[in-house]
Formats: sequence, structure tokens, C-alpha cells
Amino acid sequence: MPTLPTIARLCRAHLLLFSLLIICHSACCAVEIGPRLLPGSADRLTIIDSTALQRVRAWAEALQRGALAQNGIVGLSVRRASDGYCVFGQNEHISLATASTLKLVTTATALATLGSTYSYTTTLEYDGVIRDSTLQGNLYLRGTGDPSLASGRFAGYPAWVTFLKSVSNTVRQAGIRRISGAVVGDASFYDDMPTPDTWPYGDLGNYYGAGLFGLNFNENLYRVAFKTGPAVGASAPIARLDPAMPYLALTNHVVTDQPTTGDEVMIYGAPFQNTVTLEGTVPANSPEFIVKGSMPDPAYFVAYALTEQFRRDSIRVTGAPMSYRVGTSPTGVVVAGVGNDVPGTIGMNEASVAGKPLRRTEITRYLSPPLSDLARETNFQSINLYAEALMRSAAQKLTQNPPAIPARSWPASISAITGFWQNKGVDLSGFRPRDGSGLSTVGAMTTANMTGILAAMTREAAYPAFYASIPVVGRTGTVKNLAKNTKAAGNIRAKSGTIEGVRAYAGYFTTTDGSLMCFSFMVNKYAEGKYAALTPQIEKLFVLLVGL
Repeated sequence: MPTLPTIARLCRAHLLLFSLLIICHSACCAVEIGPRLLPGSADRLTIIDSTALQRVRAWAEALQRGALAQNGIVGLSVRRASDGYCVFGQNEHISLATASTLKLVTTATALATLGSTYSYTTTLEYDGVIRDSTLQGNLYLRGTGDPSLASGRFAGYPAWVTFLKSVSNTVRQAGIRRISGAVVGDASFYDDMPTPDTWPYGDLGNYYGAGLFGLNFNENLYRVAFKTGPAVGASAPIARLDPAMPYLALTNHVVTDQPTTGDEVMIYGAPFQNTVTLEGTVPANSPEFIVKGSMPDPAYFVAYALTEQFRRDSIRVTGAPMSYRVGTSPTGVVVAGVGNDVPGTIGMNEASVAGKPLRRTEITRYLSPPLSDLARETNFQSINLYAEALMRSAAQKLTQNPPAIPARSWPASISAITGFWQNKGVDLSGFRPRDGSGLSTVGAMTTANMTGILAAMTREAAYPAFYASIPVVGRTGTVKNLAKNTKAAGNIRAKSGTIEGVRAYAGYFTTTDGSLMCFSFMVNKYAEGKYAALTPQIEKLFVLLVGL
């Protein structure tokens, strides 16, 4: 019979063992001794080799302690997709800047709520009447937030030059040879600012900082062609803008740098401001060097460009081109300059016919590519504009607003997205995004948030389209050059994310026995100037993951 001291020692031993079990199974996740059996379906268990898990932990801890990230935070979460069981975690409950990995949340939400076949509609319409080949009224191109209109990115959908010609042909086929009013770019679908208020000002004038408008065109970007100087420090004059925007006032401070340099130009501008400043350098000895900027008011550009196209095609337009972005439609025949706060922009109190608004008549409509294609480009090419459009559209669906009444603000849209995943049972403690693309430097989420959403998405009908929208490591998209010629190449689907001081990756991979896993990795505030030095570490992580 055991003595009391022996019983006491046994009790302490059992208590210690019990405590260790609690630690090992808490949240995410300590590495266990021996093979790890993950609970699953009744017919099989997934076995995770503890040695492989120890290698992942050693990698994560070494990166956190090392010179690359010792002053920052390394977050990593790995879950089994089938039931959300956490396999591994380090700093997984700390909110971190996501950069563009947030686009996975946006595209997943959009596909789950709108469906993979959803398309945006843009309408060509007029008010007034057509008499004797004259439109006695205004011609409108009215958007509903399509980010891809006239981008030329998708097969079978025209680029902007062809699109303008197509509209002109359609107007002629409608019997219109003269427009007594104006051509109006109708962006009134959204009535708030085109960009979240947390986006850095330095990004707004550049193509990746293009705002989301009710009417978008050519991905809301333009190209600046520079003539590079013959020597370092020589001025680099602007040769042209494509498309031409003569109403845009440019102040150019760009100079020439070494031939081995690249695009070091910053374009400073803001929505609805037709003044732009260009700073920085372009490489020498380039006959033409292209930099991309964001249009301050794409709806006005559409009106301007269509008016010019009509002129070339002998369709006379009496009024000046205008954009429209307020919450109610302008009434009657526009009188240029009446009630306008900004030249070329329709105000709230325009001229009318007998004080009554005129009903619009649809001429034709233009459909976007299906959402599955839009989501794929969002993730493969990391297009911020597309991500913001999909987030707002998903939120509109979730709040049950009809198409004419979109979700009214960025915060309201984010709240709708958050509620959607919470209702799916995802723990969103620490989830605090500020946009749909990850460009905001103050938005954040945890790696556990991300893997929770990724696991939940596998149970949605649109999951196959979502999975296909994520680039393949070593093969496609922004991760095509990572981990080439390793066992990770072709075996991981991952969205990348990069903003200042942040590198992040998230997606899916399969274990050695073929089980689907989801992962999220974020490093914030890594050593300044060490972007390239992090790449081998990330490639090593990918190899370790597929070895689980």
C-alpha cells in the first residue's frame, strides 16, 4: 500500500501532467511530444509528425529572436481546414498589419455573399427626348461600382479606346447626331469619399491608391511617359499622358538617375483635385519611361473622353462634359456652370424643365466579367481598387440594400463583413481592418482571425472559385518567383502582402498525407531595408509547411 508521501508525489505528478495537457491544447498551440493525432472524421485521423512541427517552431522562434525581426513581431497560425483545429501558433492572437493578405477576406466574403457568377452593370442612358436626330437632354454613363470597366484586362471585354468607340457607335445607332445637353459621367452610386480616411496621402496620387467611385474607368489610372535625361540629375520632362487629360495641371520635379534604377517616382494628388505634383527619379537612357498615376475623377474623364470621341465621329455636343456624384439625380437639361461648386461637376440644384426631373431612358448596358474572374485578378495581381469594390458590394448585399441604395460608408461596410464571419462562428477578437485591400497602415487583424476565416470559407459553396483565385507559390501571381525548385512550388496557394515594414502571406497548403491546411504569416516592423533578406526565410517556411 503506498505511503502518504508517495501518494502526495503521485498527486503532484498527475497535477503537473494535467497542467501540461492544458497548456498543450490551449488555443494555438504548443508542439507536443510524439506523433500528433488531430481529431477529424470518424474514418481517419490526420497524423502530424512532431519533428516537423518542431522544425516550424524552431524557424518561427529563430526569426523572432534574430536580427531581422527582433524589434518587430512574427505572427504565424496554421489550422486544419476541415474543422478549424489549430495545429500551430506563435503570436497568433496579436493584431498585426495585414498588407494585401486582407484581400483574401474581401474576395472570400464577396464570393460567399454574391456568388461567383455575379456581374456589375453600367448603363448608357439619356433624359429628355430625341427629335430629328437631336437629343434634347443629357447623355449619361451610369455606374454601379464596376472596377473593371474598360480596363482591357479581360478577354472579350474592351479596353478604354475601343470602349469609347463602341459607345459612340451605339449612340449613332440610337439615331442621335446632336446632344443639346451634356455628356455626364454618373458616379452617384456612392456618395462618400472614394478612399478610406486611413490611406496614406502619399499613396493617393499613385495607381495603387486609386479611389473607388460609383463610375470607374480604365482602373482609374493614367500613364505618364517621361523623356529621361542624358545624365544623372538632368531633368526628365513629361512627353505625354495616356489617356490625355489636358485639364490636369502637372508640376514635374522628376529628374534622371542611374540607368540601373527603376521607378522611384511619387505622384501627389487627391480625389477631385486637378493639380498633381510629381517627385523622384527615373533611370537614364530610356527613350520612354512609364509611371502610373490615379485619376482624380474618373467620371469626369469618361464624360470628357466621350465628348471628344463624339466630336471625332461628328456627333455634336452643346454642353461641357460633367461628372455627377451626389445622392440624387440632376434634373432636366444641364446648364453649364449653374449651381456647380467645382467646374465640370454637377451640383445639387441644376436647371430643370418646368421644375420637374426628367425620367431617363436606357440605351444599352455593359456587364462586367463574372465575380470569379474579378476575384482572381484581385488576388493574382493584388489590385487595391478591385478589393475595395468587392468589399463595398458584399457589404451592400449583406445589409440587404437594393442596388440604388449602397452601403453608405467604409466603416459600415467593414462592420457588415465582420458580422458575416462572426455569424459563421469565426472568433474575430483583434479583427480591426480599415479597408478591403490592406493599404491602410492602421488596419490590423490576427493570424488566428485569418486562418479562422480561411477554414470557414472551405464550407461555402463558392469555395472552389475562391481557392482558384489564390496564386500558386512558384508558379503564378505575385508569388510565382518564390520557392521555385522546392517541394513547396505548386503545393501552396498563397496571397502575398507588402507595405512599409510589413510582409505577409496567407492561404492553403496540403500536408504529406494530403490533408488541407490553412495558414497565415505576418511579420511587422522587421529590420529597415531588409525586405530581400526576409525572402529566403519565407521560402524556408513554405518548405517546412508542406513537410507537415
